[in-house]
Amino acid sequence: MSANFAYLNTRDLEFILQEWLPTEEIFNYPRFAEYYSKDDVKSILQPILKMCKEVIEPTNDDGDKNPVKFENGKVTLPKSFGPLFRQLQEQGWGTSNIDRSEDAMILPQVVFSSVWEMITAANPAFSPYIALTSGAANLIQTFASDDLKKRFLPKMMDGTWSGTMCLTEPTAGSDVGDILSRAYPTDDPRIFKIKGNKIFITGGDNDFTENIIHLYLARVEGASEGTKGISLFIVPKYWVNEDGNAGELNDVQTTGVEHKMGQAGSCTAALSFGENNECRGFLLGIDPRNNNGQGEGMAQMFQMMNGARMQTGQAARSCIANAFYNARDYAKDRIQGRALTNPKGGRVNIINHEDIKRILLMGKAHVEAIRAMMYKINFAFDVREWDPDPEKREAANDLIEVVTPLCKAYPSDEAWWLIGDAIQAYGGYGYCEEYPVAQIARDVKIYSIWEGTNFIQSLDLVGRKWTMNKGATFARFLKGIKDFYETNKASEGFQKEFENLGKALDAYAKIQKSIMSYMGQKQFAMLPLNSHRILTATSQLFCGMCILDQALIAQQKAAELGKEHFDYNFYAGKVAAARYYLRNVVPNVWAVAELVQDGDTSVLDIPVEAFDY
Repeated sequence: MSANFAYLNTRDLEFILQEWLPTEEIFNYPRFAEYYSKDDVKSILQPILKMCKEVIEPTNDDGDKNPVKFENGKVTLPKSFGPLFRQLQEQGWGTSNIDRSEDAMILPQVVFSSVWEMITAANPAFSPYIALTSGAANLIQTFASDDLKKRFLPKMMDGTWSGTMCLTEPTAGSDVGDILSRAYPTDDPRIFKIKGNKIFITGGDNDFTENIIHLYLARVEGASEGTKGISLFIVPKYWVNEDGNAGELNDVQTTGVEHKMGQAGSCTAALSFGENNECRGFLLGIDPRNNNGQGEGMAQMFQMMNGARMQTGQAARSCIANAFYNARDYAKDRIQGRALTNPKGGRVNIINHEDIKRILLMGKAHVEAIRAMMYKINFAFDVREWDPDPEKREAANDLIEVVTPLCKAYPSDEAWWLIGDAIQAYGGYGYCEEYPVAQIARDVKIYSIWEGTNFIQSLDLVGRKWTMNKGATFARFLKGIKDFYETNKASEGFQKEFENLGKALDAYAKIQKSIMSYMGQKQFAMLPLNSHRILTATSQLFCGMCILDQALIAQQKAAELGKEHFDYNFYAGKVAAARYYLRNVVPNVWAVAELVQDGDTSVLDIPVEAFDY
C-alpha cells in the first residue's frame, strides 16, 4: 500500500479550536448551545482521526490502483468508494451538515472543516463526491421553492443521491459567458428543455448513487448574451417526480471520462444533455424573459463556487500536511550519513541533517500558517451565518469576501513546490510510487486549476477586492493587520518577527501605490502582469499575522509549562514555525514590492514569435 494517512494526532486542530480562536462565541449561539461546547472538540476529532486511518486510508489506495473506467457508456468507480460515501453520509459527516432546518443537529463550520481536513488528507480523490453534493444541495436549499426543496433535498442529504455543478464546456472554460448550452421553455413555466455539453465535470457520473443532481448553467432562449443572460437549472440524471422518487432517464449521458495525472478515483466526466431533445430542468430564480433578458445563474452559482474555492484550498492544505507528516516519519526512521558537525560519529537518522530539518520546518511553517488563515475564515463563516449582531455579520462577510481568493490560490500554488520538497526529503524513494508522496504530488496539482485558475483568483483580488466599497473594505482588512502589529510589536522575544511584519505592511502599501500609478498612466497590462505575485504577497502578509498571533499564545504556554511537560514540544514547535515563516517567507512581500516598483515589461515586450526558438 502506497497511500498513507500520516496525521499522528489532532493537537494543532485542538489548539486552533480551543486555545486560539474564541470558539466559545460560536458554541454559545442558540444553534449549537444545546448540542456542543468547546470541551467537546477532542471527542469529536479523535474518532475521525481513527476512522481516517482505519477506514478511509485503504480507499485511497484502492482509488489510485483501480481508477475510474468508462466502458459501453457506463462508469465504474473503485469498489470501496460507494460504501464509504454511504457511511459518511449516513453518519452525518457529509451533506447533512449543511441542513438549515430548525431541528437539524449540525457542527459549526469551523469544527466541521477540521473533520474534513482529515477526511480529505486520507483520500483526496474521494472527498469531491460529498463536497459537490453538499454544494449543490446548499444551492437548492438557498434558491429553490419549497416544493423543489422537498423533492430534491432529502435524498441528497442522506446520500441516496449525489450532486455536481456544471459550468465548463468545450468552447467555454474560465470565460463562462461564452457557454453554448440552451434552455427552451415548455408549457410549465418552471420547467425548461435543456440542450448542451459539459466537460471536466467532477463527480459527473458514478455507480453508487441512485441519481445525480446537476446544477447546470444555460442560457434561456432569447436571454442576453454574456454572463448576465445565464440562468441556473436543476437537471437530474433521472427525472424526479413530485413524490421525490426518481423516474425515467432524463436524457443525460456520459460521453467520456478524463484520464488525469492524479485523482484517479475521481470521475471527471464529459456529459451530453438533451441529445434526444428529452432533457428537462427546473429553473432557479427569475425567468430572464421577464427580467430584461437577465438571468440570476452566475450570482447563484457563485455561492457554490466560492464554497468550492474554500474547499479546494482546504484540500490543498490537507495534501501539504499529509505529505510533510509522511516525510517526517520517513526522516525519523531512515538512517543515512553522519552529521557534518561530527563526521567521525555514528550514522544518524536523516531528520538530524540540517537540510532535512529545513525542509520539514518549511513544510510545518506553511501548513500551520495556511491552516491559521483558513480556520480564521471558517470561524467568520459561522459568525456571518449565526451571530445576532448585524454589524458582526457584515464584518465577517467582508473578511470572507477579501480572503476567499487567498484561501483558494495560496495553498494550491504553494502545494506543488512544497510537496516537491517533501519528496526531496525522501531522496530517491520519494520518486517511487511505493511511497505516498508521489501520489500526493499527482493528486494535488489540480487544485491550482479547479474553481477558476489561480490567475483568475489574483484578478479577483486586485480587480475586485481592492476596490470593494471604493476601497474601504480592503482598507479595513489591512487595518486589522496593522492594529495587530501596533498592539503586539513590543512583545518580548519576537522583535525581529514583528519588525518583519511591519516591514511587510509598508511594502504592501508600496505595491498598491505602484499599481495605482500604473493604472493612472494607462499601463493597464501591469495589473494582470503582477496580480499573481501580489496575491502571494497578500497571503503571506495575512498568514504572517495569523501564525504570529498563535505564537504569542504558544510562547506563554511553553514558559508556563516548562521543558519537562509533555506538551512543551508542541508549543515550542508552534513558536519555531512562526519564527521561520516570518523570517524566511514573509520577506517575499518586500521582494514583490521591489519587482512591482521596478516595472519590468519584458513579458509585454517579447514578440509571441520569439517563443518559437
